[in-house]
Amino acid sequence: MKFKAEINVMPLKALLDPQGKAVTGSMKNIGLPEITNVRIGKHISIEIEAASKEAAQKKAEESCKKLLANPIMEFFEISIEESK
Repeated sequence: MKFKAEINVMPLKALLDPQGKAVTGSMKNIGLPEITNVRIGKHISIEIEAASKEAAQKKAEESCKKLLANPIMEFFEISIEESK
């Protein structure tokens, strides 16, 4: 079966996010001072061939731990759906 994984990788909340901080500061300059605490991450979509949703989840987690996310600086969230 084919599954589609949607992965969000974000900086750990305890760490400074310089890109997010720069964007937050720019919000005031463009007339949007009510937007604060911007955090910048990345979104990754992958397709996985697996026997079950649980197996696809494990493969997606493994890909994050080994390559897609840096566990020292980032955390990730995964959403799995059967691909059509």
